[in-house]
Amino acid sequence: MAYELFTRCQGNPILSVEDWPYKANSVFNAAATEIDGKVLLLVRVEDYRGISHLTTAVSDDGINNWKIDSAPTLASDEQNYPEEIWGIEDPRITRIDELGKWMICYTSYSTGGPLVSMAETSDFKTFSRVGVVLPPENKDAALFPVKFDGRWAMLHRPVSSMNNLRANIWLSFSPNLKHWGEHVEIIHARRGGWWDASKIGLCTPPLATEQGWLIIYHGVKSTPSGSIYRLGLVMLDLDDPRKVIRRSSEWVFGPRTNYERDGDVDDVVFPCGWVERDGKLYMYYGAADSCIGLATAELKDVVDYVMNCPAE
Repeated sequence: MAYELFTRCQGNPILSVEDWPYKANSVFNAAATEIDGKVLLLVRVEDYRGISHLTTAVSDDGINNWKIDSAPTLASDEQNYPEEIWGIEDPRITRIDELGKWMICYTSYSTGGPLVSMAETSDFKTFSRVGVVLPPENKDAALFPVKFDGRWAMLHRPVSSMNNLRANIWLSFSPNLKHWGEHVEIIHARRGGWWDASKIGLCTPPLATEQGWLIIYHGVKSTPSGSIYRLGLVMLDLDDPRKVIRRSSEWVFGPRTNYERDGDVDDVVFPCGWVERDGKLYMYYGAADSCIGLATAELKDVVDYVMNCPAE
């Protein structure tokens, strides 16, 4: 049996269009957080135009009996935010206790390409948009929940037309969550035959541990049959997230099941959210851009694994 660090839920996929209360083509790439003792997913829903919006699903145990909003929770508003004309996608949620609210980074699909937008909420019923924070082409963004030397920090993934469109993970800082600077490239796609040689990007928001900031990222390998999306781990320094402490050489999770290998986009596992409950990580991932799976692991096992990976 193939070894992977995370274990798939026996009930996978835990959410699909068959569960949805309104017409949709696919549901995938959900952000995750906890609210009032429950797990809340902010799910990317693609309609039959090919345009995406976001809808909440809430569960007591994070596995079963999801209560799904009967209509889109957060849809594009192209009249006031023209950068959202072709939809909003792939959210990441960060709870910021200092502000008493959740911040959501998401991809707006503009006529100029995908870019990073942000919104805030205190209840996931009403939202206030911050608007565009990084121009195209950029996506896969998430905030840290605390400040560093008085500045907020955000991981993101710009793409350049240079270097065969290889894409790396960057870190930027802001005094106010709106204006971002001090950009620095911190994690690079490998070259050659590696599983993450074509491009990489952040998956879930960073998680604070005693050893550092744990992040999981996706790596893409281009093959004659298409691209394969797999997952790796990185540990960043707790006080200075510009410093990469450890990085996994091998992928820790990849598409193996039929629902991960066959869908609108084949061979993709893509988590946008995870929660930690009683020492266990619940990782929610889009499978083949068609449904949502859940995989779990003991947080201690994940931290031990990455801390035994090569130093950067």
